[in-house]
Parts: sequence; structure tokens; C-alpha cells
Amino acid sequence: MVVSEGRFTLEEINAMSITDFVKHLGGIFEHSPWVAEEAYKQIPFHSLEHLHSTMMQTVLSADRSRMEELLKAHPDLATRLQVTALSASEQQGAGLDRLTTKEFNLLNDLNRKYTDKFHFPFILAVRGKNKDDIISAIGVRVERSPQEEWVQAFSEVGTITRFRLSDLII
Repeated sequence: MVVSEGRFTLEEINAMSITDFVKHLGGIFEHSPWVAEEAYKQIPFHSLEHLHSTMMQTVLSADRSRMEELLKAHPDLATRLQVTALSASEQQGAGLDRLTTKEFNLLNDLNRKYTDKFHFPFILAVRGKNKDDIISAIGVRVERSPQEEWVQAFSEVGTITRFRLSDLII
């Protein structure tokens, strides 16, 4: 049984086939359904936190190239290119769809500088932040070391995916 509006109880999640599990949770980690596929092996989950920590552990125990692919699967913030529905909604909530031309150009320049330095896009959990917070954060983080940003990027992925699971599971 599926709850209306695309939300599920933990009981429903635990009763899903792997196909349904990946269908409904495969997008939690940006363009990386392999996380849901691997996490499914640990079913049943006792709580949302258990599910999330299992998925994060799947990511953090993957080989470095797979972890890099996951980071690179994230869109540049405020991009005018195609993004997933989840990313688009999150970015709109932060006001990134209403940047002035000057702000858009500044964010694009910072995104380019960041990506050139770290070889993956700037990742920030934007929920609860506004465009000024985001521009300020990338301005600070672009000056950090690669190791600091590697750790920060996965911390942000954890925050983003925790929000997404909380939106999915009732």
C-alpha cells in the first residue's frame, strides 16, 4: 500500500521490492541510484535515521572514483541547465531562480573557480538559506584546501539527503 502524494511510511519502505525501493529512493542521492541499490541489502530499517545512516555509509565506503562521480552528479547552484526536480525545488526555495544578472554572473564565476580548484561542483544544503548566504558560503569555501572541501561536500550531501528522506517518509 502506498500513501498518497508520494510519501511512504517506514513500514511501506521496508515492504518494497528492490525495484520499487530504487524507483522511489534512487533519486535521494543525486543521479546515484546505486546508493539505494546497495542500501536495500540492509532492509529492514528501524527508523529514518537508520535508513539515512545506511545510505551515507554506503556512500562513504564506496571507492574514491564512485564518491567523486556522486559529487560530480550535483548541478552547479543557480545553473540554467537541466537539474533534477528535487534540486530545482531546493534551489527555488533559496531564491536562486530570482538572481539578478550581476548575482548570477558572480555565482557563475565563483562556481567556475570552485570547480576548477576542486574538480567537483560546489555543494551546499540550501534549504533555510537565501542567495546571500549561498554566495557568501561559496566565497569562503573556494579558499579552503581540497581535503577540507572533500569532507565538507559529503557533509552537505548528508544534510541534503536527510532533508529529502524526511520529505519522502512520514
